[in-house]
Amino acid sequence: MDILNAIILGLVQGLSEFLPISSSGHLVLAAHILNFQEEGIAFEVFVHFGTLLSVFVAFRREIKKMIFAPYSVWIKKENDPEILEFLNWDLYVIIGTIPAVIVGLFFKDQIENLFSSVLLVLIMLLITGTIMVISKFLPQADKSLKKSNSFIIGIAQAFAILPGISRSGSTIVTALAFGIDRVKAAKFSFILSIPAIIGATILKTKDLIDTPPTQGEILLLIIGAIAAFISGYFAIIWLLDLVKKGKLEWFGYYCFFISISGFLWYFLK
Repeated sequence: MDILNAIILGLVQGLSEFLPISSSGHLVLAAHILNFQEEGIAFEVFVHFGTLLSVFVAFRREIKKMIFAPYSVWIKKENDPEILEFLNWDLYVIIGTIPAVIVGLFFKDQIENLFSSVLLVLIMLLITGTIMVISKFLPQADKSLKKSNSFIIGIAQAFAILPGISRSGSTIVTALAFGIDRVKAAKFSFILSIPAIIGATILKTKDLIDTPPTQGEILLLIIGAIAAFISGYFAIIWLLDLVKKGKLEWFGYYCFFISISGFLWYFLK
């Protein structure tokens, strides 16, 4: 890997991790187009750390309130509606994470084998595009998150482990289908990504310890992580704005374009 590849793959990871276009699918396609078949466990761990940091920075206020909500309610006995809502969000994130944990623990090897299939990625991108276009026809509402719908949103996140299926797109559109407010749906999707990203990183940590990066690779890993952090942060801000405007279908058209272009590249190369 050289510096240019590290920057490109880091930017791709950061943008596609949060924009509803599938980070895993884009990394598979980018690796093949760049003739760079395996970015390596170390690089994957570092860019995931970069995207994780971008979520913490973008939602530092909400995360801080979620962390201190149990203390405020259970110890200080506060009954502020906002604090109670953040306490509920703690529970909803835990519930929503359960499906991804089950899939990650019991189907890790089978899923990893899917990442070698470019054709599967292109097909899954068509599905992601369809999901995004469907969002255009969902009516706006202002219903609340509940245990039941947070679990189903979590199931949508678990399906997004497949390369080419967007995690953010699946979870946001599922939340919108339940009539949850657009901004609240997007924020919950991003915060729900925190344990998912941490879990994915932990699953790779053992492999990273077994095959640690060389001293010469450390700089490239840091560059990739920084690129992922910067692009991830701006992707979050941009997507929040587009969600407010109800423009998620734009990403659907983009996924259709990438998928069709990918099919042409694959069969004509």
